[in-house]
Amino acid sequence: MPLTRSLDAATVVITGASSGIGTATAYALARRGAAVVLAARSEAALGRVAQRCEELGGRSLVVPTDVTDAVSVERLAERAATGFGRIDAWINNAAVGAVGLFDEIPVAEFRRVLEVNLLGAVHGIRAALPHLGAAGGGVVVNNASMLAEVAMPYQSAYNATKHGLRGLADTIRQELRVTGRSNISICTVLPATVDTPFFRHAANHSGREVLPPPPIYPPEMVAATIVRLLRRPRREAYAGNAARLLGLQWRLAPALAERTLGWYTHRTQFGPGVRLESTGNVFRADADGRRDGGWHGRRRQLVRMTAAFGLAVAGTAVGTIAARSRRDRTERA
Repeated sequence: MPLTRSLDAATVVITGASSGIGTATAYALARRGAAVVLAARSEAALGRVAQRCEELGGRSLVVPTDVTDAVSVERLAERAATGFGRIDAWINNAAVGAVGLFDEIPVAEFRRVLEVNLLGAVHGIRAALPHLGAAGGGVVVNNASMLAEVAMPYQSAYNATKHGLRGLADTIRQELRVTGRSNISICTVLPATVDTPFFRHAANHSGREVLPPPPIYPPEMVAATIVRLLRRPRREAYAGNAARLLGLQWRLAPALAERTLGWYTHRTQFGPGVRLESTGNVFRADADGRRDGGWHGRRRQLVRMTAAFGLAVAGTAVGTIAARSRRDRTERA
């Protein structure tokens, strides 16, 4: 079910609003006159985002929040409802990452990634549901990444949380339907690689400079996808053709896709520079209100890499169909 009112009269809560996709989404909604409730750990960064939202014609409310704290998230929901009278939509976008081999990422960091990315969304949905019901319905959008469907090496904690988030959304959607609350939509967005500060902010145990694997899309593209989901909810929506193509390849030939993506990201996820171990923003806030991560040069690979993905998927599809055809002929014989 779509929002019960137009965006220019809607109240939307956004976690992880202090940079990247969260910031771009706040600006996209502000341009449409929405009231945006901005949540993240950095109050200073949220203040800069809020000021820009006001300049763009929206209304804003800053609520510093650590999504791992259920009480803090409940307080966020109450302040949003008190400040603007209701909550029409909730966007779970807060996320952190730890890059490195699975057995080299400290357990405390692994746990923290799980708590922010997955448990933070649990807290958000639990806080949002009563308010969305009171408003007559609404929309929850979970930013799950294409890594909710596929996987890449050196991102074990992040992969695990995004797969979990997708399963969580599917289950809650079922429960809302069978309990007669189908006026609340649960949506999952699966972006491809996005030009945000995420890769600079991630904890790093690889010993090397972390780079976003191309093709890389601007955060505004994901924000536009989220806005469309608010207006016309769907179970899932890809953001970026590379995500859609990778998902198709993974479904057609999972073993081949797993090997291919592992090889590809192993070679494109790191730069030549050496980096000391860092916990990044896993335990501390370092957002500055920037939407992009400064990866504009790597964006130029978008067309070429998307075409390459398309050819790879087509080849996989042809190979899979041919193999099935041979198997069918053998079985008939």
